[in-house]
Amino acid sequence: MSYLIDNGGILVNKTFEHLYISVVALLLAMIVAIPLGILLSKREKLSKITLTVAGILQTIPTLAILALMIPLFGVGKTTAIIALFIYVLLPILNNTIVGVQNIDSNVKEAGRSMGMTNFQLMKDVELPLALPMILSGIRLSSVYVISWAALASYVGAGGLGDLIFNGLALYEPMMIIVGTILVTVLALIVDLILAQIEKWIVPKGLKVSR
Repeated sequence: MSYLIDNGGILVNKTFEHLYISVVALLLAMIVAIPLGILLSKREKLSKITLTVAGILQTIPTLAILALMIPLFGVGKTTAIIALFIYVLLPILNNTIVGVQNIDSNVKEAGRSMGMTNFQLMKDVELPLALPMILSGIRLSSVYVISWAALASYVGAGGLGDLIFNGLALYEPMMIIVGTILVTVLALIVDLILAQIEKWIVPKGLKVSR
């Protein structure tokens, strides 16, 4: 308890750093993955190739990606955000493609028979019906990105990883425990917030179980 009192300011600062890195990487992944997933869902062969490439990128260790980014972007938050963006892109991209492709073809045909354009069909039929699957991918990615953001400490990006790795270097178990607990709590809080958002905007009958 004394550690928390003595270092309260540092803990708050590191938590906000961690949250900033995670949220920016997640938002960038959403901005890229959702439109790209919708486009790729119309081209089955291309979507399979893209998901395979993205899957291969995810097999590369996070530290290796961070190390490869340093010569291009230097050290700091930018490097960490780009590396995390690459890692959390796949679940959102995959769920968007699967969500759109799994929509009943009869529903699409009904929309076309009503005179809907391709854009209207995507906006008013495909996207709403695929939304539960897309949100499921976003929730999964949010947990991943907050966990992996701890490694951002290695490239000088700050965050709660500083507590964990400094604790390891200084043989300070309390720093390691507090850093680990805060990362876990942060991931749970973000997941609960996204779960509430999903509850508000997705009809009950369309929810995806996780």
